Amino acid sequence: MPEKDWKGNTQGTTTMHRMLIGSFRFLPLQFVYLGAEIFVVPFYLLFAHKGYISMYHYFRHIWKESWWKAFWHTYRNHCYFSQVVLDRFYMFAGGKLDVEVSDYDTYLKLENGESGFVILSAHVGCYEAAGYTLTSRRKTFNALVYAGESETVMENRAKIFAEHNIKMIPIRKDMSHLFAMSNALRDGGVVSIPGDRIFGSPKHVECEFLGQKADFPLGPFAVAAQREVPVIAVNVMKVKPKKYKVFIKEIHAEGATIRDRANNLACQYAANLESVIRKFPLQWYNYFEFWK
Repeated sequence: MPEKDWKGNTQGTTTMHRMLIGSFRFLPLQFVYLGAEIFVVPFYLLFAHKGYISMYHYFRHIWKESWWKAFWHTYRNHCYFSQVVLDRFYMFAGGKLDVEVSDYDTYLKLENGESGFVILSAHVGCYEAAGYTLTSRRKTFNALVYAGESETVMENRAKIFAEHNIKMIPIRKDMSHLFAMSNALRDGGVVSIPGDRIFGSPKHVECEFLGQKADFPLGPFAVAAQREVPVIAVNVMKVKPKKYKVFIKEIHAEGATIRDRANNLACQYAANLESVIRKFPLQWYNYFEFWK
């Protein structure tokens, strides 16, 4: 999305982030959750109107909820998102989360194969929790990340990624990250890409998603279709405090041309994402008007 619609970076200063990480040495995680729900979430609901309104529309128009229920679920959605952000800093502080992986054999089959493969993530749940679980000893793991993230987040990511053989591919305005991903797949590596946000390029695929038309970025699916590598969709959903469940689904490209295969992958991805969102509707974290 254009920068005016989505900033993509974690809010707060470097000092605030480091203080938060330090606080987990003596404060229970659930105590910090409570503080965020009482003080931080109401602040964002009052002053971050754009994200609040788009999420309210999501519950009001996509889920057909009454105005009061849509408002309540908007608040709960922001609470879940605050927990996801705090979970990330909790991991930076050395905290451990309980991550249960469903269909792990699907991942192991590809990890042990000769070909590179693509992991398609989404802005639901907390995909970063899986990033430290679905690692690879045989292949180089390449994660596409937003280049404008905060200094603290990038530093801690780099530290943990280095321990798990994970390299970062920053998203660039010149779209050079697409070439980096293609080269990584050529060399038999794993590439992790979010498939639900358009980064810079206007090229997209229109898919049916939760009963309405929505645009998904062409790039991630075109890279996989061009290289003709296996693709899995991975969604990591919060099920309890400190516990996540990983859902893995392999999707297959069909079609005579690269564009046909990319379109087919995009719509399969959208269908799989819809099945996950229907189980966890409060964990959708795209704070802009996603649907047309």
